[in-house]
Amino acid sequence: MLDAVREPALERLTEQPELVARLCREVGRTDGLLLTVRVGEEYGMRMMNTDGSEAEMCGNGIRCVARQAQEYVGQSDRFDLFSGGKRHAIRREEPIFGSIPTYCVAIGISLSTPDFVPSMGRKEGFVGEVIEALDPTLKFTYLNLGNPHLVAAVDRIDLERLSALGEKVKSLQELLPHGTNVSFYRPLGNQRIYTATYERGVGLTASCGTAMTACSTAASLIGYCRHDEPITVLNSGGRVRCLSMRSDEGLITTLSGNATYEGEGEMVLDLEQGSYELIGDLRPYDDERAEYDLFLKTIQAEKL
Repeated sequence: MLDAVREPALERLTEQPELVARLCREVGRTDGLLLTVRVGEEYGMRMMNTDGSEAEMCGNGIRCVARQAQEYVGQSDRFDLFSGGKRHAIRREEPIFGSIPTYCVAIGISLSTPDFVPSMGRKEGFVGEVIEALDPTLKFTYLNLGNPHLVAAVDRIDLERLSALGEKVKSLQELLPHGTNVSFYRPLGNQRIYTATYERGVGLTASCGTAMTACSTAASLIGYCRHDEPITVLNSGGRVRCLSMRSDEGLITTLSGNATYEGEGEMVLDLEQGSYELIGDLRPYDDERAEYDLFLKTIQAEKL
């Protein structure tokens, strides 16, 4: 995560996918690069995938950007952030575990998108239907959270099958011209689900915030979970809390979870040459990392 409010020239990284890919690969082996940016008199996020492409939204990333943005918005626990041209309401909340900083983001959700639904010969999106070209047995729900998601309920999370579907999407250019994130979710009962995601532009990922939001919304639409009641969403990277609501403005789902920082450091970026140099070593946030490791162990202990 880089602060482009302090250094506005950093936004030019969005025009340099090869450098972004190098930074993701070589500096901490991250699954994306976040930019905290100024949007007029307000603030926002730009999210770059590991292949250098730009994502419209990142549910986990925007919580970390919210934590950094508080430096600029002051002590207010409620403010807005922009991502992908959309405004998202942010709220600082009580920690979800221990003392880990926790933020909530409200995400508006559509069941349709102009570049996907027409390619299937229909005018609207769908909930729990088969896409023959992708898989003849799974029932998918399409959700647009600023970025596109196809999610399917399963009895067992099969990562090899999920990865194969994510790769197959790349060959379905006529059907899915801009690709899509693909997720499986397993209903656990009592407002709990477990998820796994093949993230567009990244691959299999330990945690995708918008995917957890999409899965909890789909589970509510289909009836595995209930609207207007908190849903605990787990994956191999952690746990969040979602709340799916129907409103006059349509579907809105809130995503509440940690904003843990791994560490910090400095680098010199030469945007003209497309190169970088780290200045000294990255300084780990040992206390935060230890608390997050404990957080993960409590989830793993559930043997899901």
